[in-house]
Amino acid sequence: MGVRRALALPLPAPALWDPRMPHHPPLHTRSVLGLVLGPIEGHDMERESGRERRGRKEVIRHALSRALVYYYPIAGRLCVGAGDQQDHLLVSCTGEGVLFIAAFARCSLRELGMLDVPLKAEQLLSELAPRYGDRRRLDDPPLMVQVTEFSCGGYLVGVTWNHAIADGFGMAQFLRAVGEFARGLPAPSILPFRYDLSLRDIPQPALASPQRPRADLATCDVTVPWSFVARVKAEWRRRQARYSACTVFEAVTAAVWWCRARAIRARPGTPTCLVFTANVRRFVGAKHGYYGNCITSRLVSATSGAVAHGSVLDLVKLIKDAKERIPTDLIAGPGKKLDDEALVDTLRGYYNALYVSSWGGLGMDGVDFGSGMPVRVVPAPEKMVAPLCVACLPCTSVDDGVSAVTFCVTEEHVVEFEAELARLS
Repeated sequence: MGVRRALALPLPAPALWDPRMPHHPPLHTRSVLGLVLGPIEGHDMERESGRERRGRKEVIRHALSRALVYYYPIAGRLCVGAGDQQDHLLVSCTGEGVLFIAAFARCSLRELGMLDVPLKAEQLLSELAPRYGDRRRLDDPPLMVQVTEFSCGGYLVGVTWNHAIADGFGMAQFLRAVGEFARGLPAPSILPFRYDLSLRDIPQPALASPQRPRADLATCDVTVPWSFVARVKAEWRRRQARYSACTVFEAVTAAVWWCRARAIRARPGTPTCLVFTANVRRFVGAKHGYYGNCITSRLVSATSGAVAHGSVLDLVKLIKDAKERIPTDLIAGPGKKLDDEALVDTLRGYYNALYVSSWGGLGMDGVDFGSGMPVRVVPAPEKMVAPLCVACLPCTSVDDGVSAVTFCVTEEHVVEFEAELARLS
């Protein structure tokens, strides 16, 4: 694989900017994703000239630079405030740019397994997206991008970013803007906002963090069948007519939680919890185009026995109740301290907690650099600190269910976990 590194630089911007981030994720919270752009039938990159190869990557690099003119805080560096702002992260808008890596691979996406369902090449994502590693430095670029082109004409855009600068919804908005410039548009269709004085702080529950990173969680590319989702939604409508309709996210999240609990077989009385994130832009009045962090975490608790041996509909109700409390909790202010010692131990103890993030509706599937929408969007967390499920992934190669990638069971539980998922059909 050949690699070329460069900085994509924006125009000069204001020197210091306050993103109001006292409640935002810590410095080491970072996300990694891969946008897989499908192969071109009959294409042979070996026959292309070096100029032709460079041209495709240069289009994205140039588009990235133009997008950073509008999203200039992303090209700055994080810093810590002074005086009464010592607990705040600030963005120094230095215009230092973001890391851009151009690479090529002498194989096709299909040969590498990037088009397989389930995905069999997840371990290769570490080579196809930039990584921060164990560093936690303020002067790291908030965004790193790698474009890897394959012999079939397809390519993968690996994106790694620091959550202090944007959440998933905001990063998808930025990448769509890059795509618009790559397709020749003169300006982004959405005018971005990152600093909004009218936006109040978003209260977060006082959750206990896992004590240490884990490296023993297996990656599973799974599909929750549409037939199962339809059955759950129909049964919910029949039994719980007074509630709002069951969503795809609720059905899929309940299914993964249920299957995982049955697979790991914890003692029935052991506390377990589900933590999921929710986009609250519509609840707090965020301006159209706001790309900063605008999420809150929701906590659902139960016993392992109740999850494993109860009804999926019961889990849907727990999830839905937690979602429907969002407006009230936002008005109530800062989250209460978590004083349930057993639940604190569950969150810190790592394996009986499940964290879920939904990528459905973020807009990642709308990113188009000029060759069409992504064939699939693949998550690849840089550092695993707790069992995680990334649900509702855009994937055009899956038409019989909802795609999800999980990092939520150890190798010893993979076979049983996949068997429980298969029983959903």
